[in-house]
Amino acid sequence: MLKTPFPLSEVYRLLEPGPVVMVTTACKGRTNIMTMSWHTMIEFEPPLVGCVISNRNYSFGNLESTGECVINIPTVDLAKKVVGCGNCSGRKVDKFKKYNLTPVSASCVKAPLIDECYANLECKIVDRKLVAKYNFFILEAITAWIDKSQKNPQTIHHQGKGTFRVDGETIKLPSKMK
Repeated sequence: MLKTPFPLSEVYRLLEPGPVVMVTTACKGRTNIMTMSWHTMIEFEPPLVGCVISNRNYSFGNLESTGECVINIPTVDLAKKVVGCGNCSGRKVDKFKKYNLTPVSASCVKAPLIDECYANLECKIVDRKLVAKYNFFILEAITAWIDKSQKNPQTIHHQGKGTFRVDGETIKLPSKMK
């Protein structure tokens, strides 16, 4: 098999770890939605999620100030709204109104859940050590919600440059993990 060099600036396209999510924050009476694909599970119990949020993003300041957010997991039917939210700034746009999304009060944080999303994780920052250098937050999911009526939700996965993959076939293989 002949392989060719791949640009280092695009390595993220090969390692994309999970579904595109929509992070909601609330600060000083305003809510915001940020589309994010740079996140990773760090621990199972308690569930810890690491994520990169640029310090140029409106959500960075909100999260830094309040220490809490909601990670909302959309399905493919919301793909255009997900991309739309990612292509505009919450400094100037109320994304809930512009993209006709429904905010729902969370039980433990001030940031709202997005009702249309398949699952929602209410989170609080538990570690800020890597924020100053890498914009990397470590969040703990303190409450989780899921729409059980969606039997095989298809999430979207960003591969860069406007390209996405959609979850497809599910396979089951032997595993010793419970």
